[in-house]
Parts: sequence; structure tokens; C-alpha cells
Amino acid sequence: MSATRLLLLGTVRIFQPVHGYFVRRELLSWHADAWAHLNPGSVYNGLRTLAREGHIEEVGTETRGGRPARTSYRLTDDGSTEFLALLRAALWNVSPHEPANLMAGWSFAWALTRDEVLAALEHRIEQISASARATDFAIEDIGRASHMPDSVVEHYRLMQARLDGEAAWARQLLERLRAGEYWFEGEPNRPWSSPEFAATQP
Repeated sequence: MSATRLLLLGTVRIFQPVHGYFVRRELLSWHADAWAHLNPGSVYNGLRTLAREGHIEEVGTETRGGRPARTSYRLTDDGSTEFLALLRAALWNVSPHEPANLMAGWSFAWALTRDEVLAALEHRIEQISASARATDFAIEDIGRASHMPDSVVEHYRLMQARLDGEAAWARQLLERLRAGEYWFEGEPNRPWSSPEFAATQP
């Protein structure tokens, strides 16, 4: 699961047709450079890779003034399938060492139904609870291993503490979602439109 790949597909899906500079600027406004380690080069390279794979397609090139030509993209049917697969992987699966996956997934959670997002969060909490039990057993094993440095125990505890924080967030979010917060696919009164950005992108 690649957070960058999901971010690129999801951003193209929202704003299509859209060019790379706009995608880069939009993701930087989400501070994805900090939490997803996104850099300008990975945006343009990622878009080219997605185009080669057939997940996005070129829909035009424009040149304004003396600026370099900008190629606009939109999702293909395969790209839509890939986007939903990555989104579900990010929301349903706990990635202890890749917190950016969940953050990227939540950025596009609205593309799923409320019921599915609720189920995914409930599943995450169950996975984290199981991880806590597994961590206890692992710490016991370390205590019996004379060759293992004591510091390793704290590695396990720190990783589980981070997951416990994620579980606390998920529980709070579940309450708010059940109370009707946020908009999700299939619900009335979508809070935004889907304008064509090609003519208005700076």
C-alpha cells in the first residue's frame, strides 16, 4: 500500500481533468509533504507512472505565457478500481510503521459509504486490541531471552502506545460519524460540486 499512490489517484479523481502542478500545490496545502514525505519530484514521477500503468490518461496539454507545457490527466476505469482498492486497504488495515497510509485513507474516506467507514474503523480497533495482546506475549518472550537487550521491550511498548492512540482517535471518530458528522458517498446534499478545473487552473 502506497500513501503517495493513493494521494495522487484521489486528488486526480477530485479535480479531473487536472495537471501535475495543481496536484502538487493541492497536496502541499494538506501538508502531505510532512506526514506523507511527499516531494515535488514524487508527484510528477508518480503521475507519469500511473499514466504508463493505465490508471490515469492524458487529456490535453496547455502552454500559458512562457511557462512549461502542462499535461492534464483524468482517471481511467482501471484507475478508479485501483483508487478504491488502495483506499479500502488504507482504512481497513492497520500499518504500525506507516501512519501515512491511514492519513491518506482518511483524506478520501468520503468516497465510501458511511456504513463501510464505520465498519473499517471498528475493524481497526479490533486489530489494535489483538496487537496489544500479541505485544504482551512478545515482551514475555524477550524477558526470557538472555541474549536480547532490554531496550527492545520499549520498542514494543512505544509501537503499541502509538497504536493505542490511534484506537482512541478511532473510537472518538466513530461516535461523531454515528452522530452524522461528515458527508459520505450516497448521502444527500453533497457539500461540494465537481467543477471542471481545466479552464481555471492557474
